[in-house]
Amino acid sequence: MVEGIIVILGSSNSDTGELSSIAHERCGLAMELWKQYPRYYIVPTGGFGAHFNRSPRPHGAYIREQLVRSGVPSESVLDPVESLNTIEDALLLRPVLDKLTPARILAITSDYHLERAKFVFERIIAQEVAWYSTDTDEEGCTEDLAALRQHERRALARLVTQGIPI
Repeated sequence: MVEGIIVILGSSNSDTGELSSIAHERCGLAMELWKQYPRYYIVPTGGFGAHFNRSPRPHGAYIREQLVRSGVPSESVLDPVESLNTIEDALLLRPVLDKLTPARILAITSDYHLERAKFVFERIIAQEVAWYSTDTDEEGCTEDLAALRQHERRALARLVTQGIPI
């Protein structure tokens, strides 16, 4: 059993692998948490998808590289969970949790995504998750934040009415 893990939910990167401002914000928060809990492992999520990563490598690999460049030892950052969306984040994280059996799970996302992420994880992960969210910098955001918020409202409403398609 490990003491704990820090899960960074994926966001987006450019076609060349440059992380979005939102991904950088999530990495920054992960660094802050890891400094408080240096014995925790970090698990980045994010694979490929037309809406967030069309580069040749999984999004989580870029997150992993950013964390290592920022000072997290490579052995503390696990291989990424190559998911397509929030539901897959939770589903594909379950085998990692079964293997590591962490005492605590800390999860990181952005403020606009928090409600849907909690909804999904509460139904898929059989362990309590402590949530941390970034305050998205509206002025420095490299993505269409209004569109992201609208997507989150629609996606959560769909999940509430139709359930999680597992």
